Amino acid sequence: MQTTMPRRIWRLLKTVVLGDCYHTVQNLLSSRLLSKDLKIKMCRIIILPVVLYGCETWLLTLWEERKLRVFENKVLRRIFGPRRDKVTGEWRRLHNEEHNDLYSSPNIVRVIKYRRMRWAGHVARMGEERVAYGVLVGETGGKETTGENSA
Repeated sequence: MQTTMPRRIWRLLKTVVLGDCYHTVQNLLSSRLLSKDLKIKMCRIIILPVVLYGCETWLLTLWEERKLRVFENKVLRRIFGPRRDKVTGEWRRLHNEEHNDLYSSPNIVRVIKYRRMRWAGHVARMGEERVAYGVLVGETGGKETTGENSA
């Protein structure tokens, strides 16, 4: 059972889930009235659960991992905003590494991989009669064929 995130599902996720969820809090994330800690908590409480729903069963391609990182960097860029350069005094956007230093949590792809491992641990402790356990160990329950016609 392979549950990859095909491009049409990614488009649906991008337009409906990420779009609506992100755009509802977009102005709050860039507000100067709220502290950065509060904005990060809002991101963890409102945006990430919506984005990561069901991620334990995803098989991510590199393209999808990159898109998720781009989205995460977009949110972090909105939270932390531009910085004034100490030397030149000009405003500049932060680089991704600087965002990662300011944002103490692991990136979104690491969270997905951690949740997949945690889910696999739950399934591994299930009884052998459970369907999820059979899928994890590779038993589909169908006829076993050796590739040759067996009479």
